[in-house]
Amino acid sequence: MKPTLLLFTLASAFYASCQTQTSVSTADNSNTTAAASFFLQSLSIPQKQKAQFKFDEEERYNWHYIPRDRKGIPLKELNAAQYKAAMDLLHTALGDTGFQKTTAVIKLETVLREVEGRPDTDTYRDPGNYYFSIFGNPASDKIWGWRLEGHHISFNFSSENNQLVSATPGFIGSNPAVVLSGPEKGLEILKDETELGFNLLHSLNASQKEKAIINKRAPGDIITASSRKAMIENPQGILYSELNAIQQKLFVQLLSLYIHRYTRLFAAQMMKEIEDAGLKDLRFAWAGDEQRGIGHPHYYRIQGPTIIIEYDNTQNNANHIHTVVRDLKNDFGGDQLLEHYKNHQH
Repeated sequence: MKPTLLLFTLASAFYASCQTQTSVSTADNSNTTAAASFFLQSLSIPQKQKAQFKFDEEERYNWHYIPRDRKGIPLKELNAAQYKAAMDLLHTALGDTGFQKTTAVIKLETVLREVEGRPDTDTYRDPGNYYFSIFGNPASDKIWGWRLEGHHISFNFSSENNQLVSATPGFIGSNPAVVLSGPEKGLEILKDETELGFNLLHSLNASQKEKAIINKRAPGDIITASSRKAMIENPQGILYSELNAIQQKLFVQLLSLYIHRYTRLFAAQMMKEIEDAGLKDLRFAWAGDEQRGIGHPHYYRIQGPTIIIEYDNTQNNANHIHTVVRDLKNDFGGDQLLEHYKNHQH
C-alpha cells in the first residue's frame, strides 16, 4: 500500500472512531502533557530531532496556513502507532467537533489533488504534509508548547504548570468549501460557520445593516493574515448591545461555534474572558455579497477587546474558506509567558 493511501486510511479510521466518542475535556492540561510526552517517546532519535525545539525559539512564531515546507515531524513520516499518538495528542486539546473538522481538512488534500488533476504521486497536495512540533519538554518543563500545522490548519498551544494557557492562533480553512464532484460531493466542512454568519446577517434590519456592512466588496483574505500579533485598528461593525434579544442569541451561537473548537473547559475559560471584557463591546462586521453560494464572495468578523474571529470566502470563485481565532492579549501565551520562561528556566 502506498504511504499516502495508508495515511489516508489511518486518518479515515481514526476520524470515524472519534465521531462516536465523547471527550473528557478539562482545563487541566495533564492529559495533554502525558499525550505529548508519549508522542515524543514513540519517535526515533532522528524523528525527535525534527520534532522538538526550545520553547523560546523563533520557530514557535513561524506559523502560516498555506502549503509550504515546514519544520517539525510530518504525518507521512510516522508509523501507525506514532500517528495514533499524534492524533491522541491533538484530541486532548480540541473538542470533538474541532477535532473532526481538523481531520476532515487533512483528508481534503486528497480531494484537492484530484480537483487540480495532480497525479497520485504528487506531494504538494498531500495529507501527509501536516507537521507536529513540540516546543520544550512536556515531561520536565513547567512551560512548553506545541503546534500542528499544514495547509489550512494551524493550531498553536502553550501550557504552564499543567494548564493550557493559550490555544491561538487557531486556523481552519477549507478548499473547496463545498466539494462539487466525486465521491465526496456535497461535503462542506465549514458549513456551520457559513450558515450562522449568514443567519446573523439576514436577521438585521436595514438600519442595522448600515452599521454591520463595512464594505460591499470582501477582502481577498483574512486581514490579520499570519501576523505574530493580531491587530485591526478602528473596530467596525454593529455592536452586540445594538442587537435585539434574538439577534444577540445568534451572535453568541456564532461566537461559541469558534470558541468550542477547543476542549469544553478551555472553551469555557475563553468565553469567560470575553464576557468579562464585555459582550456589549463585541462587534459583528460584514463585507461582500449578502447572498450565499459559490460566486458570491463574502467576509465577516467578530471583534472585541480580547478577540478577533475572521471568516473569508473569496478565493476560487468564493468556494475557498479561511477562518481564524486570534487572542489579542494571549496569542502564543503572550509576551508575559515568554518572559516567565526566560526568567525561570534553568
